[in-house]
Order: sequence, then structure tokens, then C-alpha cells
Amino acid sequence: MSFFDLKGLLQPIGAVKQLGKKPHTINYPYETKKTADRYRGLHYNDLEQCIGCGNCSTICQNDAIDMIQLADIQGKGGDSGLRPRVDNGRCCWCALCVEVCPTGSLNLTKDYIYVTEDADAFLWTPGVSNPDAGDNLSFTSSTETSLSMYERVPLRELDPHDRIKSFAEVILGYNEEEARREAQRCISCGVCTEVCPDHMHIPEYINAIARGNDEDAIRIIYDNNPFPEMCGKVCTRRCETVCALTHRGKEFDPGRDEGAVAIRFLKRYATETAPTAERMKEIINPVIAEPNGKKVAIIGAGPGGLTAGYYLALRGFDVTVFEARKHAGGMTFYGIPKYRFPEDSVDKQVEYMEKVGVKFQYNTEIGKDIKFEELHAGYDAIFMSVGFQKGWDLGLENEGIPGSSSAVDFLGIINENGKFDVGKKVAVIGGGNVAIDAARVSRRLGAEVTILYRRRVQDMPADWEEIEAAEHEGCDIVPQSIPTRIVKGDDGKVKGIEYLKAEMVAEDGGRPRPVAIEGSETIYECDTVFAAIGQQGDYSFIPESFKDKIKVERGKILVNEKLQTGDPKVFAGGDSVNSRADAISAIADAFEAVKEIDKLLMNR
Repeated sequence: MSFFDLKGLLQPIGAVKQLGKKPHTINYPYETKKTADRYRGLHYNDLEQCIGCGNCSTICQNDAIDMIQLADIQGKGGDSGLRPRVDNGRCCWCALCVEVCPTGSLNLTKDYIYVTEDADAFLWTPGVSNPDAGDNLSFTSSTETSLSMYERVPLRELDPHDRIKSFAEVILGYNEEEARREAQRCISCGVCTEVCPDHMHIPEYINAIARGNDEDAIRIIYDNNPFPEMCGKVCTRRCETVCALTHRGKEFDPGRDEGAVAIRFLKRYATETAPTAERMKEIINPVIAEPNGKKVAIIGAGPGGLTAGYYLALRGFDVTVFEARKHAGGMTFYGIPKYRFPEDSVDKQVEYMEKVGVKFQYNTEIGKDIKFEELHAGYDAIFMSVGFQKGWDLGLENEGIPGSSSAVDFLGIINENGKFDVGKKVAVIGGGNVAIDAARVSRRLGAEVTILYRRRVQDMPADWEEIEAAEHEGCDIVPQSIPTRIVKGDDGKVKGIEYLKAEMVAEDGGRPRPVAIEGSETIYECDTVFAAIGQQGDYSFIPESFKDKIKVERGKILVNEKLQTGDPKVFAGGDSVNSRADAISAIADAFEAVKEIDKLLMNR
């Protein structure tokens, strides 16, 4: 055994050669090391871009992300107000959270060192804890790499050149395979539910469709909406305008929703899988309470009145719906053309309601065929949902002469299979859905159509899909045009419409307003002028003796938070109460009124 180890003596000396090499370690924080381009470092969240959907929290396999409320961020339509908080002690930096972020707000940075003696400091809120990290992003996602599916399954519809030849339904809807694919796009964030006036269980019924359980979807839908086939065809779909998948779609435009999950048409698909009222009842199998001896009168068979009637009947009330016209559906039947909402869709839903005990009295006008006082004395409660069925006048010279008409009246006549000679050329004044409907119906009657709107096309309140459909069908939209008078011919009939061209003048904090250009008078020669600038209610059925309790101000019936008028047993909802002017809001009002009527009459 040697007591002299030459190798052991020389080896440390050999390490001297390492002095010339660049060290692998760094002197933090005075030095930094360049990371790979796709390095998965600490999280950063763009707080303004984030909508608080919680998708990142849902997918995290380590429970490293939760959603918290921040003091300076308030929830609003399409934004929950919550923001992700990351536990860096649990995170494995797999980046799944980034891959599923629908808005692209959550990313990983090149920052990888965080030193602190406080263990709680590792629980931080990206974007708050590192507000300047947005300039140091590394691992990000795009619409091409994201696990979210941004492209909507195309919807089949009739060709524009063919559809103007008849009143056949334009939108053909999804078949089963298409519906399954579209439903699978939903990320179940629930921001749609919050903005829906009726707070429908949207992710739940869409998930049921995705799983292939259409009957479950129908049952979920009917939990708080008994008029889903109508909503599945003509709803204003506020839900889709805030869908998380609209934020990164192709050619993103906040005013449009091409990338949104087709919530409306998935609802339609589900309800159409039950082709008859009888089949609908078999699927839903509603629990109908025993009769409780209380009677409720519903005035108006529109979406609000039908909703109230249905849910009151399920609770054991003796319900009668009084309708002035010969058909149920209200303005969804008399105001929406059949190529958008066919008559048999209404009939199926009304027939189902009759099967659960709702009674109807048609051609019964309150105040004329039955006095309001009789209803008040003969029923324990009254719910009024009378809608807006009268069009506003234009206030122009020669209005009211032959050829000048309200678009609402025109649509009602056509929907009752009546005759209306629109002539060869039609002018429609207005920019809402009623104006678009009147224009498209006129095209189907063979007329050349021009729509005059006082603001820009992008300012039109009509559904953008309806605007595009009108253009595809040959309707000419003339924006920034202010009508000044209806031109009367020698025969006393409409000869044309005179209008002034307008320029848009910016307003502080508001949208630009149209200002007429002096000397720009233009006459569009036509045979018919339709006014479509808004509707109003008809409250003439309310007798003078009740007007001190049932008050109307600025065209609206005054109610409290319970949708109760000054008369405790009289409730109201829908267009005559709220300012949202759509069917789903009338349904929401009625659903709430049912609860309040039940509390009042059953002392709950």
C-alpha cells in the first residue's frame, strides 16, 4: 500500500483548466441567463383582456389555480369580474392553462426566478403580482395552437335567390352530427348564463347535447323556459354576444359573434328532436301539483303570458290566458315572418301547454269582450303581458294616405295569410328587426326594396345576421338618410319618400349623431312606405277606476321589484314593463312573476 497518492495530488491542480470556461451558474440578481423562446416561466395575465371564465382553473391538474375577486375589477356582461390566482408551489408549468385560455390573456413569461422568505408570497395573481411582465412573454397560444375551437360549425340555409320566392323557413338548422360537433366547442364557463335575462342553464343543456343526450337537454331547457323552440329560432341571443370564444375568432369584431357557440341553434336542435307536443310531454314528464283552488288570469298570449301560464299551471293554479287575437304567440307570431318562425313551431309549444292544464280564450279583448273589472273580481291574481303591438307614426307630411302604413300592421296581415299590395317599389323607414322583416317580406312579394336609416349601418339595432340576409336578398340599405315627407301623387296615393342626406357628428362620450346636410333633398319614388321606427303599448283596457293603482308612465306600466303594480293582485311584465324589448326578457319577467304570485296567494 502506497502512502504517496500522486493522482490524488495532481487532480485538484487539473481543475485549474476550468478557470477559463464560462460558468454555468449566474450571480442573481446582477446577471440573467437567456431562456429559450418558448420557455415556460412564471404566469402573466392581461387583466383587461381576461374575462374571468375560469377555464384555466378548471383544467389545472394540480389545483394550482383558483379564481378570486379583485377590488378594482367589477363584473359586467361577459366578464365575471374574477381573475386567476396561481399557487406556484403546486404549479408544474405544463401550460395547459395557457392552451385553453379563450381570450389569450394568460401566458407564461421568460421570468423563472422568484426568491422570498415568505411562503405565502408564492400564491400570486398574474398581472397584479408582476404588472410589467407583459413585455417578457414566452409561451403563448394562438387560434392555431389553442385547445379551444374557434370556428363555428356552418349552419345550412336556403340560397338567397331561392328563398325570396316563398316563405319557406330560411335556416335549416343542425343535423345530429353537426349539433354534436358544435356543442363540443362549449367550454362551460357560464358567462352566457349571467347575461341571459332568464339565466337559462346554457352550459348544462349544451353539454347534454355534446354527450348525445338530447332528452336531458330538453328537460334542462324547460326548467325555466317553456318557449324554447321560439328562442331557438329568433332569440336576440345576448348569450352569444358574450361567448368566450368570440374574443379570438377570425376578424374579431366586438359587435358581432361569428365565433360564438351557436347557443340559439343548439336549443332549436334539441327541441326539434321532439316533433310533437305529445312527445314533448313524454320527455319532460312534468310534475303537476294538485289543484290549489286559486285562479289566475293572464292577459296576452305572447311569450310572457305563455310562460306565466305554464309555470302557474305546474304549481296547481287554475290558469286562463285571454288573447285578443285568434292565435297564441303574441308578436312572435304576428310580428315575425314565417320564414324565420313557422306557425307549426308556435302550435306545438302551445299544444304542450294545453296538455299540462293551461286554458286559452282567443278572440277575447279585455275591456270589450270582457271587462277588466270582471277579471279582477273573478280571479285571485292577474298577470298582464300585453306587449308593444302599435307602431309609432313617422310624423311626416302625408302620412296615412294610401300606400303609407305601419310595418307592424303589415307583418300582422301577412302572418294571418292576408293580402297586401305593396306595389313594385317599397321604402322602409327604420333600422331595427321590424324594419328588416318588413323589407324581406316585401322582397318575397316581388317588390324592389330600399331601407332608409338615419344613422350608419353599424348603428342599426337589427340583428347583424338579419341585416346581412336582407342585403343578400337584394334589399338596398341607404344609411344616413333622414325622411322629411311622404310624396303624394295626383291619385292621392304614395308616390315616393323625400329624405335628406346626413353627416355623422361626433358627440363627447357617445355615438355620433346624424345631422342633415342642407340642400341634399332626395326623392325615392315608390308605391309603399312602411314606418318601422318603434312600437308602443295599448293600455286602453285599463279602466279609469284602476288608473290610480295601475299607473302608466312614459309608455310603461309601473311595477315594483316583485313585478307588482299598485294593485297587489295585479302583476305585469314584458315589453310593457322592461326596456329590453325582446321575447327572452318577457319570459324572464313572467318566470319571476310566477314566484311572486305563488308567494302572494299561497302565503309562502
